Amino acid sequence: MDAFRRQASKLRDQVAKQQLAVIKQFSGTGYESSDVMVIDELELQRHQHLEKLYRSTRSAKEFQREIVKAAEAFTSIGLRHIEAGTKLSEDCCRYGTENSQNIDENILAKAAAIYGDARKHVEKEQEDYNKLLASQVLDPIRAMVAGSPLEDARHLAQRYSRMRQEAETYATEVSRRQVRVREAPIPENVAKLQLAEAKMQELKANMAVLGKEATAALAAVESQQHRLTFQRLVAM
Repeated sequence: MDAFRRQASKLRDQVAKQQLAVIKQFSGTGYESSDVMVIDELELQRHQHLEKLYRSTRSAKEFQREIVKAAEAFTSIGLRHIEAGTKLSEDCCRYGTENSQNIDENILAKAAAIYGDARKHVEKEQEDYNKLLASQVLDPIRAMVAGSPLEDARHLAQRYSRMRQEAETYATEVSRRQVRVREAPIPENVAKLQLAEAKMQELKANMAVLGKEATAALAAVESQQHRLTFQRLVAM
């Protein structure tokens, strides 16, 4: 019977480790969603708040990327517009110059010269708009999307998520060892329980510190994302 129990316990340990490995594999680049109370209600609320912030900053980042794509398209179209308009302006001005001897009588030459000069000013305005679009929209949003504050904050949240998964596993381990101690209160089992409980307390303390740090960092990034994106949309 004892041998059977040891074998069953060993299998449970292996399954728990495999489950943790799978969780880490699929959540290593994101924030793991969970409604399980690992420590207490306060920690669960912090976890849910972090998850909300993580999703919000990810959504804002994707929206910013779409704005960048649109602004890049506007700039590209603007450059082609400038290129075509500038050539047309030069052709019109050249035609007007080449036929300027009787410009008062040559209505087409006069019109071409006037239009060419006007076209030149239009393309200058388009060029100024492209520069403004780049400096006021593209560059600031690109910098934020690729900036370290966003990535650093999200990495903190991911670390917290992984630590929480580890704590969830240790909570199960503590419960399992408590049962084992009740069944067989030998020194070896008691020592293993105390070790698991100590690890759980260490994780709890580390989670409290990291959770506050990650929440503050993500909240600051979220606020900056919303403010900057709103300002750049107005600038467009």
